[in-house]
Amino acid sequence: MICNRCKGTGFLNIEQAPIEVQDKGPDAVLLWMKNEREPHDVQVCGCGGDSEYWYGEAGQHYNLEDPRGKDGPYAYNGGLAECN
Repeated sequence: MICNRCKGTGFLNIEQAPIEVQDKGPDAVLLWMKNEREPHDVQVCGCGGDSEYWYGEAGQHYNLEDPRGKDGPYAYNGGLAECN
């Protein structure tokens, strides 16, 4: 299921990243985030990520086929992604 919060991009505030970086895909945006010296609010969306990377596909909700509860990455949140 595509996340509405990040509009399926996998990032919050993606509009702050240069369009030429966005066009190259999620890994390019992550690299830009790591190396960008100017302040920005771009971050990995909690729909399926941990603010650094995704547990599945960027912009896709962590789904029922992924590990839940104490075995999943969102065990601290009852097994639900942060944007639920």
